[in-house]
Amino acid sequence: MKRYLLIFKNKFVLATTIFLVYALFLDDVDVFMIFSKQSRLRQLEQQKIELADKLSEIENMQRVLDNAYSLEKFAREERFFHKADEDVFVIDLAD
Repeated sequence: MKRYLLIFKNKFVLATTIFLVYALFLDDVDVFMIFSKQSRLRQLEQQKIELADKLSEIENMQRVLDNAYSLEKFAREERFFHKADEDVFVIDLAD
């Protein structure tokens, strides 16, 4: 214990220790804030990648649905749209 007290009697070691404690824990931008911001940045970058994938998928779908035939086919198969004089039967084979 006395040995540790002797180390802190040196003014340079004491000043460095006080500075490190202040910079790491007490300052507005402390270690915990930096880690939380890095974690949030990683989450946002992952979300950006997911949204970019979704955007490219939507753009591909928009290119496919540009002509009337593919638009009608998509509406009938995916959204179950029908003409006025038609009946639509949905057969689910998932079981």
